[in-house]
Amino acid sequence: MTRLYSGTMATYPRYAIYYADAPDSTLDRFGASLLGYDAYGGEELPFPDGVPPDWRELTQDPRKYGFHATLKAPMTLAPGRTEAQLVAACELFADAARPVPLIRPVVGSISGFIAVIPAEPSPELERLAADCTRAFDFFRAPLTPEDRARRNPAKLTARQCGYLDRWGYPYVMEEFRFHMTLTGRLPAERRGAVVAMLQSRFVAIEVATLEIDRIALFRQDDTASRFGIIGHWPLRASS
Repeated sequence: MTRLYSGTMATYPRYAIYYADAPDSTLDRFGASLLGYDAYGGEELPFPDGVPPDWRELTQDPRKYGFHATLKAPMTLAPGRTEAQLVAACELFADAARPVPLIRPVVGSISGFIAVIPAEPSPELERLAADCTRAFDFFRAPLTPEDRARRNPAKLTARQCGYLDRWGYPYVMEEFRFHMTLTGRLPAERRGAVVAMLQSRFVAIEVATLEIDRIALFRQDDTASRFGIIGHWPLRASS
């Protein structure tokens, strides 16, 4: 059942459509172990050896969401929409034949965060994200004034503000940037060493190419909960 919290709290549960690599894949285990959280199982994981002493603090923000890349940002369901309907829509979306994006993943810095990102732009990936933005907007409740304010619209560009008001999220369409976040926003003086450490670890797992070949439905039950995966579907590749 959807619960409404008083004040400026959001309505729960919240849902998001993310890319998450297949459960127990090399990339999935890489990201989950570094975040200390497995979104597939909802379990705490020990950090790997050799991370900085304050690693739990550095990864606090992305741990809440699990290792993923955003395709449709977290949303509350609109009145009359149900989780079962959203699950069915995910199944239909995944079953529609489309080009499956293939990227060369690298570790880099994006807006002060460290993440797995594409080495080069991918029109197929941008199209997949745009398709997700449009296809699942039917389920999204309108932004509340408090939700909009939390996006700090004064610091957004005019186009980003327009996307925020239209799609509930500013970083869609031309503003979309695929990233699988590994840290929170780091001070500039910390980034170099952390990037180098994570790049070395990423090279060691030998993920030279990555197919963005599935979608996952994540749910957050309340403000204190982490997002967890409640369903995932491989994308049907066009011939």
